Order: sequence, then structure tokens, then C-alpha cells
Amino acid sequence: MRIVLAAAALAVSVFQGTAQHERRVVRVAAERFSFTPSRIELDAGEEIELVVSSDDTAHGLQIQGTEIDRTIPKRGSGEIRVTVKFDEPGTYAFECSRVCGAGHNFMRGELVVRDPHDASGRR
Repeated sequence: MRIVLAAAALAVSVFQGTAQHERRVVRVAAERFSFTPSRIELDAGEEIELVVSSDDTAHGLQIQGTEIDRTIPKRGSGEIRVTVKFDEPGTYAFECSRVCGAGHNFMRGELVVRDPHDASGRR
């Protein structure tokens, strides 16, 4: 009986440990000079995966403060996946890095990194 209980406790701790390390996935659509969503909030130290696809032509994704600068394939040709983690609170811009038309310069968004210990309760 003790062996069964010990095995059950181990299985629960392994399952809980796995669940704690799963990263949040945020789907982002790029289309006609905008990203949707264009504002993504996360806690400092949180690792998230961005899954980005285009609803029209090829675009780029460049994220301030990182080495990420990737091409997003045109509609129907796939998606890109990038993992980001910021240790310092702040706002980090992302933008289209591939000229995509007259409104290209307006194609921007922001990653808002919150201090998880901030007692103000802002989210």
C-alpha cells in the first residue's frame, strides 16, 4: 500500500511540475499594416510563444531588444513561431521589418512586460 501511495504522490508532483513549465501561446495575425493583437501583456520572466501568420502578403516580425527578425510567409504558406522572455519590466516594440505597402511604417505593436511583484494590481 505504501508503494502505491508513494508512486501516486510522485505522479502528481511530476504532472504539476510539467504544467508549471508550459508556456503561454499567443496567436498573432499580420494583415494590411497591423498586427492583431497589437498589444500583448506578459509578466517579467514569463516565457511566451508567439505564433504569427499572415492574412495577406509576406510581412516581417522584428522585436526590439531581441535578435528576432523573421519573415512571416504570405497567406496559406505557413506561420512562424518565436519564443520571447523579458526579465525587465517595460514596453518592447515589435514591427514589420519587410516593406509591405504604403502603410508599412504604421505596422507596429507592443509587448508590455509587467513587474509580477507590483502591488498596484495593474494588469
